[in-house]
Amino acid sequence: MEPIKIDITILAPVQKTWEYFNEPRHVTKWNFAHESWQCPTSENDLRLGGKFKHRMEAKDKSFGFDFEGIYDEIITHKKIKYHMEDGRKVEITFDKLDDNTTKVTEVFDPEKQNSLEMQREGWYAILDNFHKYVENH
Repeated sequence: MEPIKIDITILAPVQKTWEYFNEPRHVTKWNFAHESWQCPTSENDLRLGGKFKHRMEAKDKSFGFDFEGIYDEIITHKKIKYHMEDGRKVEITFDKLDDNTTKVTEVFDPEKQNSLEMQREGWYAILDNFHKYVENH
């Protein structure tokens, strides 16, 4: 399957955008697709070969999972590439448009269980939460 691409423009400097995307104390505040979900814990070893693990769960505790990956490439303030346990790959780029504007683009391999549109909408909802969090904090 072809990778899915989403992007969003954030009114914040690239350094702040990068920090809020990667620091666990921030990740737990925005990393969910719907207000009925939460990200109670986040671990991130941001280095080549390092791992991240974000706990994603329904607030009512009816369902949850660990979203995990291993870093394949990191260029500070510019790019992150990682792969998940099932082999799918993700690339995130941080493009500085000007001193106070950053474009974040995510390209990810879809999984086979859910429709492409559902995956696009879910990942975009998380990216939009990130956008709102960065601009309001």
